[in-house]
Amino acid sequence: MPESPLPGGFVNAVVRVGDTVRRPASAHTEFVGDLLNLLEAGGWNGAPRYLGVDDKGREVLSYLDGHVAWEAGQPASVASDESLGAVARLVREFHDLTAGTRLAGDHEVVCHNDLSPKNTVYRPAGGALRPAAFIDWDLAAPGARIHDIAHVCWQYLGLGPAVADVGEASRRMRLIADTYELSDRQRQRLVVTVLWWQDRCWRGIETAADAGDAAMIRLRDAGVVREVQRAYQWVSDHQTALERALR
Repeated sequence: MPESPLPGGFVNAVVRVGDTVRRPASAHTEFVGDLLNLLEAGGWNGAPRYLGVDDKGREVLSYLDGHVAWEAGQPASVASDESLGAVARLVREFHDLTAGTRLAGDHEVVCHNDLSPKNTVYRPAGGALRPAAFIDWDLAAPGARIHDIAHVCWQYLGLGPAVADVGEASRRMRLIADTYELSDRQRQRLVVTVLWWQDRCWRGIETAADAGDAAMIRLRDAGVVREVQRAYQWVSDHQTALERALR
């Protein structure tokens, strides 16, 4: 069957073949397959189904129809409070399904580790686009619930210099925390964990690019390192205001 490249992929070449998606296999393929099978067995529809490996050695996943928010300009409903709440609920659902399982090991849950609008499938609901599923699970690994929620706050709120209203960003961060039902202790660590992600991100790109990783070299050349460093500085500058809103 013909293959059609899917837009938005900067690191991996991902194609659609009929009702399936094919992406390069990795050392994490077996874990991702087990995770997606676990979510399917739990009756959760917020992730693609794992269908094995094709004759080219690529992962085969079910294709999820809908709108993936990979471009900068998006309909207002994608970033609405209703959509933010729906994202938080979806994350809570798959976290709860993985808690206490073999895949989580001695960690709280299995984390997606790359949650963002670009990895979210939105579908019409009540006349507006709402998040329905997450894609690109290749970085999934055992971790703490707070890791995914901090990444959600960073990516879905666009925490960084482009934020015009710190008060509004603080309110929306509180909305995510409230909807997920973070504990008081988790709320105290949320902003620090956003900073941890941002620091880890730019340093990881630099290290991998220096080692010759072609995808990371492209990211660095595209200015991503400097962009994340500026986001880190913005969150650090407004840390007190963001933390106050979560109390």
